[in-house]
Amino acid sequence: MKFSEFGFEDSLLKGLDMMGFSETTPIQDKARTVILKGHGVVAVSQTGTGKTVAFFLPNLQMLAK
Repeated sequence: MKFSEFGFEDSLLKGLDMMGFSETTPIQDKARTVILKGHGVVAVSQTGTGKTVAFFLPNLQMLAK
């Protein structure tokens, strides 16, 4: 899935684009919906799979509104 399909604020999408991120990883896709609903997430995944982005993007989106 593409980050642009998530409905994030333009500033977040611009930052992702500047860092070269366009496609989500499975952990990012799954965690996003849970976090945006206000629920906590516990996730285990290999290093480099995008766990940090999976946590921070939805939270930044909520702060941006």
